[in-house]
Amino acid sequence: MIEKPEQFIPSIFNTSDTDFDVCCLQIFQFQVNNNNIYHKYCQQFKPEAFSIASADEIPFLPVSFFKTHDVVSTDKKPEQIFTSSGTTGITTARHLVPDISIYEQSFLKTFRLFYGDPSEYAFFCLLPGYLERPGSSLIYMAQHLMEASGQEQGGFFLDAGEKMISQLQKRELAGKKSFLLGVSFALLDFAEKQPLPLKNTIIMETGGMKGRRREMTRMELHETLQNAFSVDVIHSEYGMTELLSQGYSKGNGLYRCPPWMQVRVRAEDDPRKISRQGAGLLCIIDLANVYSCSFIETADVGKVYPDGSFEVLGRMDNSDIRGCSLLVV
Repeated sequence: MIEKPEQFIPSIFNTSDTDFDVCCLQIFQFQVNNNNIYHKYCQQFKPEAFSIASADEIPFLPVSFFKTHDVVSTDKKPEQIFTSSGTTGITTARHLVPDISIYEQSFLKTFRLFYGDPSEYAFFCLLPGYLERPGSSLIYMAQHLMEASGQEQGGFFLDAGEKMISQLQKRELAGKKSFLLGVSFALLDFAEKQPLPLKNTIIMETGGMKGRRREMTRMELHETLQNAFSVDVIHSEYGMTELLSQGYSKGNGLYRCPPWMQVRVRAEDDPRKISRQGAGLLCIIDLANVYSCSFIETADVGKVYPDGSFEVLGRMDNSDIRGCSLLVV
């Protein structure tokens, strides 16, 4: 049992496949004994959870609890409070983060794992909506990636204006790499306003029509962007306020995770039936969430493949629409 998680945190980011399940059980034992909400949930949902010996038996806390409770496993004062986006009238989630350095380690290590050193890119962050509200974990991550980049070009942009387009074009002509991170509707606005070849730019959509444009499938969105910017693939990010880790897709909507994050699938008609592959409701194991809850049942329907990769197929009926996951298929 973990009594002092501070001593365990460094090993989270050095987890191998062989000891991932061991880490899950250790963190579960800590959280079920120190997280009041998770403790009560396990008592009601699966009383035998307190004596489980297999990671496959760990209960997943529905993500909706972050909207109604402070889901924490420590008495430490939060260094940062992240809040979810949402349309008018929808209750937003809060994620209290007592050690922000864990989140910073998570997203920087994940970026390097998938894309190399941030210093190789200039970051252009087209994130209206997120920029206009406080508490966005996406903005926090993007800001730190820019700082790690050290490039003069790039920054945050509310729309694809002359300054952003001019900088991107200059970098393209010079053969310099750029990273364009944007919400879906803003990238579509850019594509319609001034389509141009971005051969040296990684384009990553974070989802989110947020009522700004007609809903469209991910395939339709990606094809539109690919044609406008003359690129072979559009990348995607899978993240949420309630997690401290992200999955990334380098094309075709197939996401992969860093070693300290895995995805399970829950049968839609049986919340106790959790599998390591197949179709159903996606459940995320995020070991970086050590001070919150590392076992989150999302409202996303998807499919998990034998190699651990996954895709998102839509939302569960009657679940709130979230700004970071509004694409339909």
